Amino acid sequence: MSASEEVHDVLGIGFGPSNLALAIALEEHNRTASGDGRLSGLFFERKPAFGWHRGMLIEGTTMQVSFLKDLVTMRNPASDFSFLSYLHAKERLADFINHKTMFPTRVEYHDYLEWAAERVSELVRYDTEVVELQRAGEHFEVVVRHGGRLEVHRARNVVLAVGLEASLPAGAELGERVWHNLDLLHRVGELTEAPRRCVVVGAGQSAAEVTEYLHRTFPAAEVCAVFSRYGYSPADDSPFANRIFDPKAVDDFHVASPEVRRELLDYHRNTNYSVVDLELIEELYARAYQEKVRGEQRLRVLNASRVRDVAPRDGGVAVTVEFLPSGERAELDADLLVYATGCRPRDPFPLLGDTAQDCERDEQGRLQVERDYRLRTSAELPGGIYLQGGTEHTHGLTSSLLSNGAVRAGEIRDSILTRRSRARAAEPDRAVSFA
Repeated sequence: MSASEEVHDVLGIGFGPSNLALAIALEEHNRTASGDGRLSGLFFERKPAFGWHRGMLIEGTTMQVSFLKDLVTMRNPASDFSFLSYLHAKERLADFINHKTMFPTRVEYHDYLEWAAERVSELVRYDTEVVELQRAGEHFEVVVRHGGRLEVHRARNVVLAVGLEASLPAGAELGERVWHNLDLLHRVGELTEAPRRCVVVGAGQSAAEVTEYLHRTFPAAEVCAVFSRYGYSPADDSPFANRIFDPKAVDDFHVASPEVRRELLDYHRNTNYSVVDLELIEELYARAYQEKVRGEQRLRVLNASRVRDVAPRDGGVAVTVEFLPSGERAELDADLLVYATGCRPRDPFPLLGDTAQDCERDEQGRLQVERDYRLRTSAELPGGIYLQGGTEHTHGLTSSLLSNGAVRAGEIRDSILTRRSRARAAEPDRAVSFA
């Protein structure tokens, strides 16, 4: 096992949009800082290259947040890492303005993220898996696996941004013909022949996008959308409701009582969870209606229904669907089943190593997180452990979303700077000789 002698100010675990925004915040700070005022950083990412939900980069799908909520603008409107700077560099600024939209396609936004990641690539080690975090005197040690070998890197602060993972219904198992939507575009190319029937489970934006994609891509296939509601519910993206994603809303949420936090989450779940853009809802309804007019229905919406059983078969899967009001069940002989049932934050606990015992938890066992996104600990650690994501219970809906990523990155950077300044100020003064 090799060990690095350098002690980094910031060591990031994971390199999706959240830690990319932090890397940019460090880089912009270092442009004007000098000497020991700079912050050294290093980020580890287990993927071989930058990527953000590549399996859902469906052609034509658009972002659900404004391009102004990019990696930097809400923190630093003058940054040359902004989406507008990207457009200028790609010689598409005038074209985008003429497009008259606040919401770029997902493919274009991913290209923006790659463009930004390439500009800070010297701070990132790809194809590197973090094994464990541990205390080591005055620093943290992070054990990583790269090229089949273990390495140890030292840091004063660690920032975990381990991303999301697929959320599946209880008892559901993925397989050759049972996928989660995160893998859609990765897996669809494996099909040796076009499916005759596809089943999509879920009522949110991703479910509707998968349904639309399969219906459009396989013009001879029947696509069955299964969900327990009577119909897709539109997302509330009205101006006042969108204030739940404002930076100030994080302050309000963090100081609120547990009861008020629960109420706020309940009130505003329809801004983000199990909701669909109204334009897509209307598009799918129009298709289903026109198919009824023609008498050749391919898009079937099995509402007020739930999948009760899934049985793999040769080259496909048998899906038993129950109509909830009557309890009537029907078996769908399908070639493909896609669970578009959402994502959940990955649990950072396995990476915390021996520091986990010092991390405070609430009555539900969830990690307690300070306003600056630093884990609350019961003992004095050699530095700060920060979370990007998995903090909805302490910071509100923006904790795992892009909306507040730029501001959050700046707050974490500034917290590290502030704590470093306090630590230096507390150091004993050196003796001064007047001889």
